[in-house]
Amino acid sequence: MNPRSPFVLDTRELGRRPGLKRDYHRDAEAPAQLGLDMIGVPQGALLDINVRLESVTEGVLATGTVTAPVEGECGRCLSHFTDTSEVEFVELFAYPNSITVETTDEDEVARLEGDYLDLEPVVRDAVVLSLPLTPLCGPDCGGLCPECGERIDDLPADHTHTQLDPRWAALAERFGAQESESPDSTTQSQE
Repeated sequence: MNPRSPFVLDTRELGRRPGLKRDYHRDAEAPAQLGLDMIGVPQGALLDINVRLESVTEGVLATGTVTAPVEGECGRCLSHFTDTSEVEFVELFAYPNSITVETTDEDEVARLEGDYLDLEPVVRDAVVLSLPLTPLCGPDCGGLCPECGERIDDLPADHTHTQLDPRWAALAERFGAQESESPDSTTQSQE
């Protein structure tokens, strides 16, 4: 654990008496791979972290929010979009000699390392778990037209495709040219 990391906080100011609390604000660069396949926080983007550390009997309770810019690809229309995500988190960092540490597996509860706690895994879990599996560029995104593949939201309201029954396709090919002639032109040519 790097004590100079913006994700790492020193808990010595709290002491080990329950009820003491301190508020912190940190700006940190997003680590790599903070997201899912279709949506995520770009590496190096600025994360805005506000956290309250509170000394409790078993350790230090971290409660806060992280605000992050996200970029993604819409699951309906495949267009690129950007947004902002604000996520809350709550995590207990147990003291090394607490009963919580003795009664739980190592990966079940976060632990203090000396007087330091590392928020990066907590922030990562909170942000990634809040991201949608199928991101949308907007709640009313129409997706793509199944016939022409264009974004439905970009097409005119009267956009339609004439669907021809495949059983009539051969006849339409053979006689389709005659349909384009007007009835007046055929009667004039017969006279």
